[in-house]
Amino acid sequence: MCTAATYKTADFYFGRNLDYEFSYGDEVTVTPRSYPFALRCMGEFRTRYAMIGMAYVAGEYPLYYDAINEKGLGVAGLNFVGNAVYHPAADGKNNITQFELIPWLLGSCATLAEARALLEKANIVNIPFSDQLPLAQLHWLVADKTGSITVESTADGLHIYDNPVGVLTNNPPFPQQLFALNNYRALSPATPANTFADGLDLPVYSRGLGGLGLPGDLSSQSRFVRVAFVKMNSKSGDSETESVGQFFHILHAVEQQRGCCELDGGKYEITLYTSCCNADKGIYYYTTYGNHQITAVDMHREDLDGTRLVRYPLVQGEKIAFQN
Repeated sequence: MCTAATYKTADFYFGRNLDYEFSYGDEVTVTPRSYPFALRCMGEFRTRYAMIGMAYVAGEYPLYYDAINEKGLGVAGLNFVGNAVYHPAADGKNNITQFELIPWLLGSCATLAEARALLEKANIVNIPFSDQLPLAQLHWLVADKTGSITVESTADGLHIYDNPVGVLTNNPPFPQQLFALNNYRALSPATPANTFADGLDLPVYSRGLGGLGLPGDLSSQSRFVRVAFVKMNSKSGDSETESVGQFFHILHAVEQQRGCCELDGGKYEITLYTSCCNADKGIYYYTTYGNHQITAVDMHREDLDGTRLVRYPLVQGEKIAFQN
């Protein structure tokens, strides 16, 4: 399960929690301009724009979970199990696989509007990366500083939804996730007025009463409501440290702790990493389950006209600063 979000202060920020029971060996990966991808249905493709994100690199192929490009466009793929359906190749369509979607969009498009135009002609095909890496059932959050969309390929085709809250979790399909916010219309960061009954004095016994009813469980629908409320009511300064710090607070509001989501075989789902990308500056920040210190990789410190991927294994192990 996963949660993705956007945030805007002076700059535009994009990131996600990746929740799973194990890691594939994820690395912060920079793909340079003109990097070659052999698309399964559309032949050779070379990226127009460089990108940085979290990926499992198979050979020299970056299988991105989330990434931004040098123009400020971001894409994150989240599990959409039971609803994602991919289709055979179709004439007259941009036939793209699930694992090609992020590099294809970020390598081609400078803006959300360009990405939307490309997606309107797209068909996500049912071709896996390999026998060892079968198709992942995903849907996607695509965003830049102008707004966000959600992309879902289901049994009745490809859907592109405007995403006015700039967040996404897993199931149900996005229209149902968004509609569920209607059940929480009364939530507020302010102390609510007493409207229970005329003449009944109900004292304000605690701060935070405007948030009574905000979900706190780990289900994907509840995480959507919670992160939407936290993100859309979030306040911070415009500096980089204030903005980045606040973004991590937003996503840490829905992180998963080991032991609270039990799976088969004695395994537990945890938030393996949290990312925060400054999409304007091309900086990828992250924390991991075992390391809450924020680590950063700046794509513009790399040779974006190079010929090879640049890969940074995740820094693990808690970093504790003693004051005495």
